[in-house]
Amino acid sequence: MKFNNWTVALAALGVVSLASAAKAEEQPSSVMTALASTTLSGYVDTSAQWNLGTGNTYMPPFKFDNSSKADGFNLDVIQVRIEKPLDESEWAAGYRVDLWAGPDANTLGTQSPLTLGAKSDFAIRQAYVVLRTPVGNGIDWKVGVFDSIIGYESVESPNNPNYTRSYGHSIEPQTETGVLASYRFNDMISASAGIANTVGPSINSRAFTPVQAVNAYAESYKAYMGSIAITAPDSLGFASGSTLYGGIVNGFNNSVLGSGLGMPTLNAYVGGTLATPITGLRLGAAWDLLNIDSTPHSGPFAGTKDQADIWSLAGYASFQATEKLSFHGRAEYVTGDIDQGFGTVGLGTFGRDNSIYALTATAQYDLWKNVLSRVEFRWDHVEHGLAFGAADPNTGAPTRSNAFLLAANIIYKF
Repeated sequence: MKFNNWTVALAALGVVSLASAAKAEEQPSSVMTALASTTLSGYVDTSAQWNLGTGNTYMPPFKFDNSSKADGFNLDVIQVRIEKPLDESEWAAGYRVDLWAGPDANTLGTQSPLTLGAKSDFAIRQAYVVLRTPVGNGIDWKVGVFDSIIGYESVESPNNPNYTRSYGHSIEPQTETGVLASYRFNDMISASAGIANTVGPSINSRAFTPVQAVNAYAESYKAYMGSIAITAPDSLGFASGSTLYGGIVNGFNNSVLGSGLGMPTLNAYVGGTLATPITGLRLGAAWDLLNIDSTPHSGPFAGTKDQADIWSLAGYASFQATEKLSFHGRAEYVTGDIDQGFGTVGLGTFGRDNSIYALTATAQYDLWKNVLSRVEFRWDHVEHGLAFGAADPNTGAPTRSNAFLLAANIIYKF
Protein backbone atom coordinates (compact mmCIF):
# COMPACT_ATOMS: atom_id res chain seq x y z
CA MET A 1 0.00 0.00 0.00
CA LYS A 2 1.23 3.51 -0.83
CA PHE A 3 1.20 6.06 2.01
CA ASN A 4 1.14 9.86 1.70
CA ASN A 5 4.12 11.96 2.88
CA TRP A 6 2.32 13.10 6.03
CA THR A 7 1.65 9.51 7.15
CA VAL A 8 5.27 8.50 6.52
CA ALA A 9 6.49 11.54 8.51
CA LEU A 10 4.28 10.68 11.48
CA ALA A 11 5.47 7.09 11.36
CA ALA A 12 9.10 8.24 11.37
CA LEU A 13 8.43 10.32 14.47
CA GLY A 14 6.78 7.34 16.16
CA VAL A 15 3.39 9.04 16.35
CA VAL A 16 1.61 6.33 14.34
CA SER A 17 2.47 2.88 13.04
CA LEU A 18 2.23 1.98 9.36
CA ALA A 19 -0.04 -0.93 10.26
CA SER A 20 -2.58 1.35 11.93
CA ALA A 21 -2.22 3.83 9.09
CA ALA A 22 -3.01 1.09 6.58
CA LYS A 23 -6.17 0.25 8.48
CA ALA A 24 -7.10 3.93 8.62
CA GLU A 25 -6.60 4.18 4.83
CA GLU A 26 -9.17 1.43 4.37
CA GLN A 27 -11.64 3.16 6.72
CA PRO A 28 -11.02 6.95 6.64
CA SER A 29 -11.63 8.56 10.03
CA SER A 30 -12.36 12.12 11.10
CA VAL A 31 -8.79 12.31 12.44
CA MET A 32 -7.26 11.47 9.05
CA THR A 33 -9.62 13.92 7.37
CA ALA A 34 -8.39 16.69 9.69
CA LEU A 35 -4.74 15.75 9.08
CA ALA A 36 -5.23 15.97 5.32
CA SER A 37 -5.04 19.78 5.53
CA THR A 38 -2.02 19.76 7.87
CA THR A 39 1.41 20.58 6.43
CA LEU A 40 4.89 19.59 7.57
CA SER A 41 7.82 21.91 6.82
CA GLY A 42 11.01 23.28 8.37
CA TYR A 43 14.73 23.67 7.82
CA VAL A 44 18.18 22.50 8.91
CA ASP A 45 20.53 25.41 9.69
CA THR A 46 24.32 24.85 9.68
CA SER A 47 27.29 27.22 9.71
CA ALA A 48 31.05 27.61 9.90
CA GLN A 49 32.75 30.55 11.62
CA TRP A 50 36.22 32.02 11.65
CA ASN A 51 36.70 34.62 14.35
CA LEU A 52 39.84 36.48 13.36
CA GLY A 53 42.44 36.84 16.10
CA THR A 54 43.38 34.65 19.04
CA GLY A 55 40.96 34.01 21.88
CA ASN A 56 37.19 34.25 22.00
CA THR A 57 36.36 34.68 25.68
CA TYR A 58 34.51 37.92 24.98
CA MET A 59 32.26 37.76 21.92
CA PRO A 60 30.16 40.61 20.51
CA PRO A 61 26.91 40.22 22.44
CA PHE A 62 24.38 39.78 19.64
CA LYS A 63 21.85 36.98 19.83
CA PHE A 64 22.52 33.37 18.77
CA ASP A 65 26.31 33.80 18.88
CA ASN A 66 28.72 32.67 21.57
CA SER A 67 32.21 31.29 22.13
CA SER A 68 31.11 27.72 21.40
CA LYS A 69 30.41 28.69 17.77
CA ALA A 70 33.74 30.41 17.19
CA ASP A 71 36.41 28.97 14.88
CA GLY A 72 34.63 25.80 13.86
CA PHE A 73 31.69 24.06 12.21
CA ASN A 74 28.24 24.29 13.77
CA LEU A 75 24.80 22.81 13.77
CA ASP A 76 22.75 25.88 14.66
CA VAL A 77 19.21 24.55 14.77
CA ILE A 78 16.67 22.21 13.22
CA GLN A 79 13.13 23.55 12.92
CA VAL A 80 10.08 21.34 12.34
CA ARG A 81 6.76 23.05 11.66
CA ILE A 82 3.39 21.31 11.84
CA GLU A 83 0.61 23.61 10.70
CA LYS A 84 -2.98 23.81 9.59
CA PRO A 85 -3.42 27.37 8.27
CA LEU A 86 -6.71 29.19 8.23
CA ASP A 87 -8.92 28.63 5.20
CA GLU A 88 -11.26 31.23 3.68
CA SER A 89 -14.35 30.33 5.75
CA GLU A 90 -15.84 32.86 8.17
CA TRP A 91 -15.31 30.68 11.27
CA ALA A 92 -11.98 29.19 10.21
CA ALA A 93 -9.70 27.46 12.72
CA GLY A 94 -6.21 26.04 12.63
CA TYR A 95 -2.98 25.66 14.58
CA ARG A 96 0.78 25.94 14.30
CA VAL A 97 3.64 24.28 16.16
CA ASP A 98 7.31 25.22 15.63
CA LEU A 99 9.76 22.86 17.32
CA TRP A 100 13.51 23.58 17.65
CA ALA A 101 16.32 21.11 18.22
CA GLY A 102 20.00 22.01 18.43
CA PRO A 103 22.20 24.49 20.36
CA ASP A 104 20.20 27.57 19.33
CA ALA A 105 17.17 26.06 21.05
CA ASN A 106 18.85 26.81 24.39
CA THR A 107 19.27 30.48 23.44
CA LEU A 108 15.58 30.60 22.58
CA GLY A 109 14.87 30.26 26.31
CA THR A 110 11.22 29.20 26.08
CA GLN A 111 11.60 26.40 28.65
CA SER A 112 8.78 26.64 31.17
CA PRO A 113 9.46 27.44 34.85
CA LEU A 114 8.96 23.75 35.67
CA THR A 115 12.27 22.90 33.94
CA LEU A 116 14.15 24.89 36.62
CA GLY A 117 16.52 26.31 34.01
CA ALA A 118 17.51 22.96 32.53
CA LYS A 119 18.80 22.94 28.94
CA SER A 120 18.41 20.03 26.54
CA ASP A 121 18.99 21.40 23.00
CA PHE A 122 15.21 21.31 22.52
CA ALA A 123 12.58 24.03 22.70
CA ILE A 124 9.07 24.93 21.64
CA ARG A 125 9.42 28.10 19.58
CA GLN A 126 5.72 28.61 18.88
CA ALA A 127 2.56 26.62 19.61
CA TYR A 128 -0.80 28.30 19.17
CA VAL A 129 -4.37 27.84 18.03
CA VAL A 130 -5.47 30.32 15.36
CA LEU A 131 -9.14 31.32 15.03
CA ARG A 132 -11.16 33.70 12.87
CA THR A 133 -14.30 35.54 13.95
CA PRO A 134 -16.43 37.16 11.20
CA VAL A 135 -16.39 40.71 12.57
CA GLY A 136 -15.92 43.32 9.82
CA ASN A 137 -13.17 42.01 7.56
CA GLY A 138 -12.48 39.21 10.05
CA ILE A 139 -10.44 39.16 13.24
CA ASP A 140 -7.70 36.52 13.40
CA TRP A 141 -6.77 35.30 16.90
CA LYS A 142 -3.64 33.52 18.13
CA VAL A 143 -4.03 31.73 21.46
CA GLY A 144 -0.94 30.13 23.00
CA VAL A 145 2.77 30.80 22.48
CA PHE A 146 3.72 33.11 19.61
CA ASP A 147 6.63 35.25 18.36
CA SER A 148 6.86 38.88 19.41
CA ILE A 149 4.97 41.31 17.18
CA ILE A 150 7.87 43.79 16.84
CA GLY A 151 11.18 43.69 15.03
CA TYR A 152 12.78 43.97 11.60
CA GLU A 153 14.49 40.59 11.81
CA SER A 154 12.97 37.18 12.50
CA VAL A 155 13.88 34.48 14.98
CA GLU A 156 13.76 32.25 11.89
CA SER A 157 17.19 32.62 10.26
CA PRO A 158 16.22 31.88 6.61
CA ASN A 159 13.84 34.86 6.67
CA ASN A 160 16.62 37.35 7.46
CA PRO A 161 18.88 39.15 4.97
CA ASN A 162 22.00 38.37 7.04
CA TYR A 163 23.30 35.29 8.85
CA THR A 164 24.15 37.05 12.13
CA ARG A 165 21.51 38.97 14.10
CA SER A 166 21.42 42.68 14.85
CA TYR A 167 21.68 44.24 18.30
CA GLY A 168 18.15 45.57 17.82
CA HIS A 169 16.90 42.01 17.47
CA SER A 170 18.91 41.06 20.55
CA ILE A 171 17.12 43.53 22.85
CA GLU A 172 13.62 42.85 21.50
CA PRO A 173 11.18 40.54 23.27
CA GLN A 174 11.04 37.18 21.58
CA THR A 175 8.14 35.01 22.67
CA GLU A 176 4.94 35.60 24.61
CA THR A 177 2.30 33.30 26.07
CA GLY A 178 -1.11 34.89 25.68
CA VAL A 179 -3.74 36.04 23.18
CA LEU A 180 -3.16 38.18 20.07
CA ALA A 181 -5.79 39.68 17.77
CA SER A 182 -4.99 40.88 14.23
CA TYR A 183 -7.24 42.89 11.92
CA ARG A 184 -6.79 44.17 8.36
CA PHE A 185 -8.74 47.37 7.77
CA ASN A 186 -7.93 47.45 4.05
CA ASP A 187 -5.07 46.67 1.66
CA MET A 188 -3.00 49.44 3.25
CA ILE A 189 -3.53 49.25 7.01
CA SER A 190 -3.48 46.37 9.50
CA ALA A 191 -3.09 46.24 13.27
CA SER A 192 -2.53 43.79 16.12
CA ALA A 193 -3.15 43.95 19.86
CA GLY A 194 -2.65 41.40 22.60
CA ILE A 195 -2.14 40.49 26.23
CA ALA A 196 0.37 37.99 27.63
CA ASN A 197 1.66 36.69 30.95
CA THR A 198 5.06 38.38 30.70
CA VAL A 199 7.48 39.91 28.21
CA GLY A 200 10.03 37.16 28.81
CA PRO A 201 10.20 34.08 26.56
CA SER A 202 9.62 31.41 29.23
CA ILE A 203 6.39 29.57 28.44
CA ASN A 204 3.71 29.89 31.15
CA SER A 205 5.87 32.29 33.15
CA ARG A 206 4.22 34.67 35.62
CA ALA A 207 4.98 38.05 37.14
CA PHE A 208 3.88 36.86 40.58
CA THR A 209 4.84 34.18 43.08
CA PRO A 210 5.44 31.27 43.26
CA VAL A 211 6.74 31.21 39.66
CA GLN A 212 8.52 34.59 39.93
CA ALA A 213 10.34 34.26 43.23
CA VAL A 214 12.37 37.51 43.11
CA ASN A 215 10.79 40.96 42.81
CA ALA A 216 7.34 39.47 42.18
CA TYR A 217 4.37 41.67 41.28
CA ALA A 218 0.61 41.44 41.70
CA GLU A 219 -1.32 38.57 40.13
CA SER A 220 -3.13 41.04 37.87
CA TYR A 221 0.13 42.30 36.32
CA LYS A 222 0.28 41.34 32.64
CA ALA A 223 2.13 42.31 29.47
CA TYR A 224 0.36 44.38 26.79
CA MET A 225 1.30 44.86 23.14
CA GLY A 226 0.11 46.64 20.03
CA SER A 227 1.33 47.33 16.50
CA ILE A 228 0.28 48.91 13.22
CA ALA A 229 1.51 48.28 9.68
CA ILE A 230 1.06 50.48 6.61
CA THR A 231 1.73 49.17 3.09
CA ALA A 232 2.15 51.51 0.13
CA PRO A 233 -0.53 51.00 -2.57
CA ASP A 234 0.10 50.29 -6.25
CA SER A 235 -0.68 53.92 -7.07
CA LEU A 236 2.71 54.96 -5.64
CA GLY A 237 4.54 53.47 -8.58
CA PHE A 238 8.02 52.09 -7.82
CA ALA A 239 7.41 52.59 -4.06
CA SER A 240 4.39 50.26 -4.05
CA GLY A 241 4.80 47.46 -1.57
CA SER A 242 6.97 49.55 0.74
CA THR A 243 6.05 49.14 4.39
CA LEU A 244 6.10 51.15 7.61
CA TYR A 245 5.65 49.30 10.90
CA GLY A 246 5.55 50.37 14.54
CA GLY A 247 4.83 48.59 17.80
CA ILE A 248 5.13 48.56 21.59
CA VAL A 249 5.41 45.72 24.13
CA ASN A 250 5.14 46.63 27.83
CA GLY A 251 5.15 44.28 30.81
CA PHE A 252 7.13 42.25 33.32
CA ASN A 253 10.39 40.62 32.23
CA ASN A 254 11.36 37.72 34.47
CA SER A 255 15.14 38.06 34.14
CA VAL A 256 16.10 41.56 33.05
CA LEU A 257 19.65 41.43 34.35
CA GLY A 258 20.31 37.78 33.63
CA SER A 259 20.29 36.95 37.35
CA GLY A 260 16.65 36.06 37.93
CA LEU A 261 15.72 39.61 38.92
CA GLY A 262 12.55 40.64 37.13
CA MET A 263 11.04 44.07 36.59
CA PRO A 264 8.80 45.98 34.17
CA THR A 265 10.23 46.78 30.76
CA LEU A 266 9.08 48.74 27.72
CA ASN A 267 10.12 47.84 24.17
CA ALA A 268 9.35 50.16 21.27
CA TYR A 269 10.05 49.61 17.59
CA VAL A 270 9.71 51.54 14.33
CA GLY A 271 10.91 50.07 11.06
CA GLY A 272 10.20 49.84 7.39
CA THR A 273 11.27 48.80 3.92
CA LEU A 274 11.43 50.97 0.80
CA ALA A 275 11.23 49.77 -2.79
CA THR A 276 13.40 51.84 -5.12
CA PRO A 277 13.33 52.68 -8.83
CA ILE A 278 16.47 50.54 -9.23
CA THR A 279 15.37 47.03 -10.16
CA GLY A 280 16.22 44.55 -7.42
CA LEU A 281 17.24 47.14 -4.81
CA ARG A 282 15.37 47.48 -1.53
CA LEU A 283 16.29 49.58 1.49
CA GLY A 284 15.26 49.21 5.13
CA ALA A 285 15.67 50.84 8.51
CA ALA A 286 14.88 49.87 12.11
CA TRP A 287 14.93 51.67 15.47
CA ASP A 288 14.65 49.68 18.70
CA LEU A 289 14.34 50.84 22.31
CA LEU A 290 14.51 48.89 25.56
CA ASN A 291 13.58 50.93 28.64
CA ILE A 292 13.73 49.81 32.26
CA ASP A 293 12.65 52.11 35.06
CA SER A 294 11.82 50.35 38.29
CA THR A 295 12.61 50.07 41.98
CA PRO A 296 12.84 46.38 42.97
CA HIS A 297 10.89 45.73 46.14
CA SER A 298 12.43 42.33 46.90
CA GLY A 299 15.62 40.42 46.23
CA PRO A 300 19.28 41.51 46.46
CA PHE A 301 18.64 44.94 44.84
CA ALA A 302 15.55 45.84 46.90
CA GLY A 303 15.07 49.56 47.31
CA THR A 304 17.61 50.59 44.65
CA LYS A 305 16.56 52.55 41.58
CA ASP A 306 17.25 50.59 38.39
CA GLN A 307 17.12 52.52 35.14
CA ALA A 308 18.32 51.64 31.66
CA ASP A 309 17.75 52.93 28.16
CA ILE A 310 19.27 50.90 25.37
CA TRP A 311 18.51 51.78 21.78
CA SER A 312 19.78 50.77 18.37
CA LEU A 313 19.50 52.17 14.87
CA ALA A 314 20.12 49.97 11.84
CA GLY A 315 20.05 50.49 8.09
CA TYR A 316 19.61 47.67 5.56
CA ALA A 317 20.21 47.32 1.82
CA SER A 318 19.44 44.29 -0.36
CA PHE A 319 20.17 43.87 -4.06
CA GLN A 320 18.92 40.94 -6.16
CA ALA A 321 21.60 40.80 -8.85
CA THR A 322 20.35 37.65 -10.61
CA GLU A 323 17.75 34.99 -9.98
CA LYS A 324 20.19 33.13 -7.73
CA LEU A 325 22.65 35.82 -6.56
CA SER A 326 21.89 38.58 -4.04
CA PHE A 327 23.84 40.94 -1.78
CA HIS A 328 22.78 42.24 1.64
CA GLY A 329 24.31 44.88 3.92
CA ARG A 330 23.57 46.17 7.42
CA ALA A 331 25.03 49.07 9.38
CA GLU A 332 24.11 49.45 13.06
CA TYR A 333 24.75 51.64 16.07
CA VAL A 334 23.71 50.59 19.58
CA THR A 335 24.20 52.49 22.83
CA GLY A 336 23.10 52.28 26.46
CA ASP A 337 22.54 54.53 29.45
CA ILE A 338 22.48 52.49 32.65
CA ASP A 339 22.25 54.20 36.04
CA GLN A 340 23.44 51.32 38.19
CA GLY A 341 26.33 50.24 35.95
CA PHE A 342 25.09 46.65 35.47
CA GLY A 343 26.31 46.66 31.86
CA THR A 344 23.97 46.96 28.91
CA VAL A 345 20.90 44.90 29.70
CA GLY A 346 20.45 42.18 27.12
CA LEU A 347 23.80 43.04 25.49
CA GLY A 348 26.37 41.61 27.86
CA THR A 349 28.66 43.76 29.98
CA PHE A 350 30.70 45.88 27.58
CA GLY A 351 30.49 48.80 29.96
CA ARG A 352 28.32 51.60 31.21
CA ASP A 353 27.37 54.41 28.79
CA ASN A 354 29.22 52.78 25.92
CA SER A 355 28.37 52.17 22.26
CA ILE A 356 29.00 49.58 19.57
CA TYR A 357 29.23 50.10 15.80
CA ALA A 358 28.67 47.10 13.53
CA LEU A 359 28.93 46.55 9.77
CA THR A 360 27.74 43.34 8.09
CA ALA A 361 28.10 42.30 4.42
CA THR A 362 26.46 39.13 3.08
CA ALA A 363 26.57 37.43 -0.33
CA GLN A 364 23.94 34.78 -1.05
CA TYR A 365 23.98 32.35 -3.97
CA ASP A 366 21.27 29.69 -4.15
CA LEU A 367 23.00 27.05 -6.25
CA TRP A 368 20.99 24.03 -5.06
CA LYS A 369 17.23 23.68 -4.99
CA ASN A 370 15.73 24.34 -1.53
CA VAL A 371 19.16 25.39 -0.22
CA LEU A 372 20.07 28.86 1.05
CA SER A 373 23.86 29.39 0.97
CA ARG A 374 25.60 32.58 2.04
CA VAL A 375 28.97 33.99 3.06
CA GLU A 376 29.19 36.86 5.53
CA PHE A 377 31.80 39.25 6.92
CA ARG A 378 31.07 41.24 10.09
CA TRP A 379 32.98 43.93 11.97
CA ASP A 380 32.03 45.07 15.50
CA HIS A 381 33.77 48.03 17.17
CA VAL A 382 33.30 49.24 20.75
CA GLU A 383 33.52 53.02 21.10
CA HIS A 384 35.34 53.18 24.44
CA GLY A 385 37.79 50.77 25.96
CA LEU A 386 38.17 47.06 25.24
CA ALA A 387 35.25 44.64 25.01
CA PHE A 388 36.17 41.66 22.81
CA GLY A 389 38.74 38.93 22.29
CA ALA A 390 40.77 36.85 24.70
CA ALA A 391 40.89 37.42 28.43
CA ASP A 392 43.95 39.21 29.80
CA PRO A 393 45.95 36.55 31.71
CA ASN A 394 46.51 38.92 34.62
CA THR A 395 43.16 40.68 34.97
CA GLY A 396 40.73 38.51 33.00
CA ALA A 397 39.52 41.63 31.16
CA PRO A 398 38.86 41.86 27.39
CA THR A 399 41.84 42.66 25.16
CA ARG A 400 40.42 44.08 21.89
CA SER A 401 38.17 46.92 20.75
CA ASN A 402 37.38 45.23 17.41
CA ALA A 403 35.89 41.88 16.51
CA PHE A 404 35.96 40.39 12.99
CA LEU A 405 33.88 37.43 11.84
CA LEU A 406 33.88 35.47 8.58
CA ALA A 407 31.05 32.95 8.35
CA ALA A 408 29.43 30.55 5.91
CA ASN A 409 25.80 29.52 6.33
CA ILE A 410 24.05 26.59 4.63
CA ILE A 411 20.32 26.04 5.22
CA TYR A 412 18.15 23.33 3.69
CA LYS A 413 14.44 24.18 3.67
CA PHE A 414 11.80 21.47 3.34
